Amino acid sequence: MHEVLTVLLAGGVGERLGPLTREHCKPAIPFGGIYRLVDIPLSNCINSGFYRICVLTQHKALSLNRHIRHAWHFLPPELGAFVETLPPMRRNRDTWYLGTADAVYQNMATIVEEAAPYTLILSADHVYKMDYREMVAQHIRLRAEVTLATTHIDPSEAPRFGIVKTNHQHRITAFAEKPTAGEALRSQIDPRRCMASLGIYLFSTPVLLAALLEDAEDPKSSHDFGHDVLPKLFKNCAVYAYDLAARPGSAMSYWRDVGTLDAYFEANMDLLGRCPRFSLDDREWPLRAATPALPPARFSFGDDGVPGMAEDSLVSPGCVVEGARVAHSVLSPRVCVRSHSVVEESVLLGNVSIGRHCHLRRCIVEENLTIPDGFEAGVSMQNDLQAGHCVTDEGVVVIHTESPGIGRLRRSERGAGSRLSMPIPPAIRPEQAFTQLATISRS
Repeated sequence: MHEVLTVLLAGGVGERLGPLTREHCKPAIPFGGIYRLVDIPLSNCINSGFYRICVLTQHKALSLNRHIRHAWHFLPPELGAFVETLPPMRRNRDTWYLGTADAVYQNMATIVEEAAPYTLILSADHVYKMDYREMVAQHIRLRAEVTLATTHIDPSEAPRFGIVKTNHQHRITAFAEKPTAGEALRSQIDPRRCMASLGIYLFSTPVLLAALLEDAEDPKSSHDFGHDVLPKLFKNCAVYAYDLAARPGSAMSYWRDVGTLDAYFEANMDLLGRCPRFSLDDREWPLRAATPALPPARFSFGDDGVPGMAEDSLVSPGCVVEGARVAHSVLSPRVCVRSHSVVEESVLLGNVSIGRHCHLRRCIVEENLTIPDGFEAGVSMQNDLQAGHCVTDEGVVVIHTESPGIGRLRRSERGAGSRLSMPIPPAIRPEQAFTQLATISRS
């Protein structure tokens, strides 16, 4: 535990996940019903025995800070364990974070103070299971100065990743940041595929600090690990790859970047099925979450005696399926689906109310929405486009606050289990506030 300090980059805006990021930063977006994206790397850390974790926040961090405070402050500080959120403090630079490397640079004082021999840098917007201890063991065994977690991908996906090439000793010999598909480096193991960096970096801490100082002094740098820091290190340092693809069929070989709405939708779909690609039932590698204090999900008959049912789905606490059918879908807490409605292959976020005779197929529904009776989406692409719905490249319909015909639940209707977890008091005039404060002071 004391050998590794984990730095979790959790300040992303998540523009490609809009409108889901209207109120949240990307790591705080709900996932798999009761989780948030940040729960996945944090669970990996705890399961790996890494209990010293700094979470670097920036954009729209309120819900993320609350979630970490409620779900992740169980570690014993007397043993040196912590999950601590660090906003931009402008200690080393009078700016917000300029890039991934600059975010870590601006928190160098914390890294120096913790004095761990190794620093693990993670992103908070990936879905995967990984025992980081194995990566550290390889790092030490090969006497590496930097180790990158990698996996094999199709060359068509190369423009989204940093692509590496290794020799037979796993040492990285070439690196290209987001190359075109035709120019992407091919893997030594499988020439038909490429080795992609997963944004999981393990540094020997002195090497990291020196690289950050050099990058901070470079006026031409964009202060990003992939674009700027790593390409320089490949020339002078022992940089190795830790390959997740070397574990085919293992739960540890799954990895998905959820930076787009389509990827986010598919990652949720990967949780379903008889043998899900990403299982939430792994007792040996549990995912932790802040489970709301809600009653069990309820399935009841509708007003005409038709039973409510869910097939091949994840249904969270507080949900009510009343004379409706839910199939191959993920329902977050406090979702209500009423009589004669059908929800298929969809992701419904928290506090969503579906009216009667609705039909949703391949939809993502933003939280705190009310869907009127007779609403349809995802059934006809032509009708969705004519109605002005947000439709992704893969045909997923995103229902959000500004979608036509959609209402928003009043705050009083969201209940105690709402993801907007703190009630907002009624507005008072400034003079009333001063009167209340004066009364409190006198008492």
